[in-house]
Amino acid sequence: MDSAMAFSPDEIERYARHIVLHDVGGPGQQKLKAATVLVVGAGGLGAPVLLYLAAAGVGRLILVEDDVVSLSNLQRQVIHRTQDVGRPKTDSAGDAIGALNPHVELVTHAMRLDAGNALDLIADADVVVDGSDNFATRYLVSDACVLAKKPLVTAALGAFDATVTTLRAHETAPDGTPNPTYRCLFPEPPPAGTVPACAEAGVLGALAGIAGSLAALEAIRAVVGFGEGLVGRLLMIDARAMRFETLSYGWDPDNPLTGTGDRITDLSAHVRIP
Repeated sequence: MDSAMAFSPDEIERYARHIVLHDVGGPGQQKLKAATVLVVGAGGLGAPVLLYLAAAGVGRLILVEDDVVSLSNLQRQVIHRTQDVGRPKTDSAGDAIGALNPHVELVTHAMRLDAGNALDLIADADVVVDGSDNFATRYLVSDACVLAKKPLVTAALGAFDATVTTLRAHETAPDGTPNPTYRCLFPEPPPAGTVPACAEAGVLGALAGIAGSLAALEAIRAVVGFGEGLVGRLLMIDARAMRFETLSYGWDPDNPLTGTGDRITDLSAHVRIP
């Protein structure tokens, strides 16, 4: 065993329930310790993602978040506390992760992920998890992950519904066809103003925990390498009916990232003009 990946007695006890799992075991836990996961956002989705990845023993977490904690966040953003109101979310998330698992390195960037920094931030990640709350960032992150050839777990929240899927658009399916991109699933964002923001429509707090935990599970599965995962499948959660459904989707040859026509080759389309 690489000495850098050797477990201390504390880690062996801490991760004991993983180590006895047939599909994880010691080798899988070593993969988690060696992994770097970039998490976009420390809000309703990012909070459980960060907590469960830290608890799982992911060795290095990179957090990109430019917001500060507000009192209305605490109904669902469980990584922050009442005394954190007014603090940068990167700071309060860092405190929580350090208290939960001191073996995890957290690198924080108190900034907004944008076209100018996305590829540099993503470069060191083995897996990216997008917990952002707007379509502009989702398309930016998904485009950047295709260009950087990185797997992406992306989740989204509505008032009583949520979705989770995994994208590995740099790889091919078993039949040789390319895996789908985010733009194969959602070719265009909805028109501005048609999807109300969380502050207007509200969001069920525990639903964020469900979707974020599932996104964390997908990231863990991607690192360790067990199971089928959600590549080419959109998991849809209906909290009103307590129903989970899965929509299968495939590669669209007309998509502008990996399609047969003109392709997106950089992030210039995402640059905001002042």
